[in-house]
Amino acid sequence: MVREWPEVTPPQGRGRRVTLNLDATGIGHQKGFDTHQNHSPEPIGFSPSPSRTTTPKAVSDRGDNPVFEEPIIRQTKDHPASFWNDALFSAPNQVDETHTKAVIETLKEKVRRTVMNKESKAKDKMILIDTIERLGLAYHFEKEIDDQIAQIFESEMQNEDDKDSDLFSTALHFRLFRQHGYNAPSGVFNKFTNDDGTFKEAFSNDIKGLLSLYEATYLRYPGEHILKNANLFATRNLKQALPLLEAPLNEKVARALIQPLQWGVPRVEAHYYISIYEKEESKNELLLKLAKLDFNLVQNLYREELSEFIKWYNGWDLKSKLPYVRDWPVEIYFCAMVFISRPRYSLGRSLTAKNIILMALIDDTSDCYATLEEAKTFLEVLQERWDIKKIGRLPHYMQIIYEVVLSTYEEFDQELSKQGRSFAGSYAMEELKFAIRSYLTRAKWYVGGETPTFQESISNACVDSVTPVTLSSCMMGMEFASKEAFEWLLRRPKIVEAAGLYTRLINDIASYEREQNASGFPSSSIDCYMKDYGASKEEAMAKFHELAEDAWMEVNREWVSMKGKPKEFLMLAVNAVRFSFICYNQGTDGLTYSKTGIKKYIEAAIFNPIEIGDLTA
Repeated sequence: MVREWPEVTPPQGRGRRVTLNLDATGIGHQKGFDTHQNHSPEPIGFSPSPSRTTTPKAVSDRGDNPVFEEPIIRQTKDHPASFWNDALFSAPNQVDETHTKAVIETLKEKVRRTVMNKESKAKDKMILIDTIERLGLAYHFEKEIDDQIAQIFESEMQNEDDKDSDLFSTALHFRLFRQHGYNAPSGVFNKFTNDDGTFKEAFSNDIKGLLSLYEATYLRYPGEHILKNANLFATRNLKQALPLLEAPLNEKVARALIQPLQWGVPRVEAHYYISIYEKEESKNELLLKLAKLDFNLVQNLYREELSEFIKWYNGWDLKSKLPYVRDWPVEIYFCAMVFISRPRYSLGRSLTAKNIILMALIDDTSDCYATLEEAKTFLEVLQERWDIKKIGRLPHYMQIIYEVVLSTYEEFDQELSKQGRSFAGSYAMEELKFAIRSYLTRAKWYVGGETPTFQESISNACVDSVTPVTLSSCMMGMEFASKEAFEWLLRRPKIVEAAGLYTRLINDIASYEREQNASGFPSSSIDCYMKDYGASKEEAMAKFHELAEDAWMEVNREWVSMKGKPKEFLMLAVNAVRFSFICYNQGTDGLTYSKTGIKKYIEAAIFNPIEIGDLTA
């Protein structure tokens, strides 16, 4: 008996209703289709009628009273079509790699000597370190920078009275200390405040100091009210001063007000900062040349990886077989690059991008195409021990996905076996199954009508955000990630929980209007909050912004409190927040609608090289 999807809209999105007849395989048939063959779901956008309803098929004939199968109503989201030009993926390299690498090595040694110069003052060293990091070069000098930061922090904590008292230096040192895992006290800013805790207006015209203070406030912990006040003070005065500033200071301020450094993507921010730094009168030509060469060299690597990933993706022909799923391989590769950007992690980016494709296939199918009963069966099969023999339990279009999942994880196992790390694939598989369970829970809540409380919806937030499974995907490609590291992730450390919660909250805020339905059932945790607390939409949104801010502040605190743990793993959680910030912080879904959202960031990191000029070292 063919069952009809309940009269509710999809769990997320203002879906268009698609009514199809199903045969025993669960595959829809339309006029002109051969009903003796399996077919993929109808291509979205090519419906038999505007109502997306097909004529019911007669399944038996009892005289003058034919019996018809009940039509099935499917929901689909209006996912934007991919707009990327295929020529971008095969663009030739912008630099001669052999020559460029040789020049880079020469420049690196010169910069290293500058970093380790014992004659430099602490203030000058911190400015140099900040510049190196913002230019995207820190991974070349990690040990040297860590050593310098440790020495300066120890010296300043022992000799507090000897510290520079200007606002710029105080804020810069504070930010760099916390970025490197040191628990710098926020009390260092007390000297800039009045007795009532407000900042002294005498500093309202110190633009460089205000900009430094503004960036430092995004390293705050929950409850650090002085830094919250500092953020309000710096933001207000920077906005007022912006129209009067000259280049390049006006560019720095404008960029910071849109994108705080702490929650920006380092590779993207390096692209922006190189163009700004080039205009500085006090620029270090050595650093600038190294930054340009290094950026383009790494960008070439990313573009090559993306090209290989696109080939893998197109090999499955998912666009024609499953036209209801999102077609966004470029955005997915960019996501992997944000999480794990260092050049040496090519394998990690490859595995992560492929695993995110699997998550998207499963999510789009269970969330906006499958009926509730189909989704339950699909997700239950995926939670069981994977076996190709179980494929017969699924309708044809789900069989396609099941085959992709099994084949991809077999590919993972072959790759990881070369390192003697097959266990990494097993842990990633378990994390994927946790995510699948969250999808099933969500389907029961928002499609099946089992309305959760707000607290119940939030309790599912970390796993539902797919933060843990994405982190495990990255760790698959990190050869030093041991079984203990994966066990650490399974224990859901606070930094991972907070990053997942931030992702879920900010996503719900940005996608709320688009994903509203007319059924009366809640379609997100925001609806649950409004229902439980009798709040208006505006009140609920304000609360969610507050909770999201608390979450990223908790990530800051855990980053510092867990100093001593491998920072490569902790940074994955920080980067999860960064990716969500650039996608959703403007109040819109910049990932789904990437053309007006994260497209500019993707172009900066992957497609737009920096003009280099003379390459002589």
